[in-house]
Amino acid sequence: MESGKQLTGTLALAVFTAALGSLQYGYSLGVINAPQKVIEEHYGRSLGVLPEIPAVLSENSTGEGEHIEAGNHPAVVMYWSLSVAIFSIGGMVSSFLVGFVGNLRGRVRGMLVINVLAVVAGLLMGLCKMWKPHIMVIMGRAVMGFYCGLTSGLVPMYIGEIAPKAYRGALGTLHQLAIVTGILISQVIGLDFLLGNDNMWPLLLGLSGAPAVLQSLLLPLCPESPRYLYIILGKEEDARKNLRRLKGEYDPTPDLEEMRREKEEADKESRVSIFSLICSSVYRQQLIVALMMHLSQQMSGINAIFYYSTNIFERAGVSQPVYATIGVGVINTIFTLVSVALVDKAGRRTLTLIGLGGMCCCAIAMTVGLVFQNDYWWMSYVSMSAIFLFVSFFEIGPGPIPWFIVAELFSQGPRPAAIALAGCCNWTSNFIIALTFAYIQNWLGSYVFILFAVLLFGFTVFTYLRVPETKGKTFEEIAAGFQKGRKKVPLSPSVVEELEQLKSTTDA
Repeated sequence: MESGKQLTGTLALAVFTAALGSLQYGYSLGVINAPQKVIEEHYGRSLGVLPEIPAVLSENSTGEGEHIEAGNHPAVVMYWSLSVAIFSIGGMVSSFLVGFVGNLRGRVRGMLVINVLAVVAGLLMGLCKMWKPHIMVIMGRAVMGFYCGLTSGLVPMYIGEIAPKAYRGALGTLHQLAIVTGILISQVIGLDFLLGNDNMWPLLLGLSGAPAVLQSLLLPLCPESPRYLYIILGKEEDARKNLRRLKGEYDPTPDLEEMRREKEEADKESRVSIFSLICSSVYRQQLIVALMMHLSQQMSGINAIFYYSTNIFERAGVSQPVYATIGVGVINTIFTLVSVALVDKAGRRTLTLIGLGGMCCCAIAMTVGLVFQNDYWWMSYVSMSAIFLFVSFFEIGPGPIPWFIVAELFSQGPRPAAIALAGCCNWTSNFIIALTFAYIQNWLGSYVFILFAVLLFGFTVFTYLRVPETKGKTFEEIAAGFQKGRKKVPLSPSVVEELEQLKSTTDA
């Protein structure tokens, strides 16, 4: 294997350690769903809208009546909805701080410091029975959302900067792999006979902070990003030493030369603030591509699939639909592994096109199955098959690629601000879908996935026309690709003036 391109133990440790933050993010996304009825019952008791009942139910009593009553009470519905939504709100707010945290003390120290938030969130939720469960859980979810908004930006940033060019896509995809693995773990241990029951649900929620403890022990062993050391701090010797730690004994001169050129460009650009990036026409093409990639991930309907899958499996006659939903989680994980294997061979653009196009077809098939399932018994199985295929296509491209392609599209100057904006776009669209899907479903009924099919078709066309291939290219070459289109038209005085203004901006 060519020197400097091998996968070393230190690189594997650094990527694994960073991905623990993504695992925690995925676990926090999925953990709230399994014990919903149990948590609603405890909310009802805490709010005084349900009578206190014995902690241990008799063998022939399931407590289903209490669950139903609790879930329908307006106060319980409000606090439950807030418990779910506050997570996204926390992520939306903190995503703006990714660039600030990443540049303040470095990527590694940034991840280490924010782990305090995850541990605090886990303790708030794990000890929620000691006070008012509805208040403690909402507080814990808010803090955890704030943490996840930061880690969802810092992890791809760090992995993208330390990964060898030949493996940048595969290693970047591990962020999404860790997320879906976290979701799957939360689905499994959230089963009623494990932790998703009346006695153990606080522990289930509290375990959200467990990966942060392990990550805090391992992060001091991980080298800081050489690109951060050289380009941001100007520490060439430290960058050289960390390159050798990450890639083994090799001549790092070519990598350092690439960083030197990027540093020169970064010095010309200075650091671009979020506001400057939004207003600037200089980076508009890259920014539109980055935001559309994240919109295509969240507006594809993938969250609606997870929301609707149990209902479809029930209609198909599956006796234990919760296990079929876990099967969806398994497919989720398997096809993310497929993406890890293919992304540096087939390319980002190709896999995204295949994924979006396949999801569009599956959304149409799902609609047909839902509309005609009462007329033809076998149509339910069409819907089931479409769900599994939909998830498979999502994890091939649209799921993992937006997380790391943003770091590839921008040079060092605007990169932190771009990642912050893309992350906020992702969290905001996630929140909008979570808030509006129930209303859209009631409005469109069985035709709900036609809306997503239309959106997916639009995203597919956009990707074909506007998204460049970044496989095997340096950050410098990717940035040059966007500049190439501009060179056809001489820079106007206003654009020259804008570039000069960007030099004087400070990072957000």
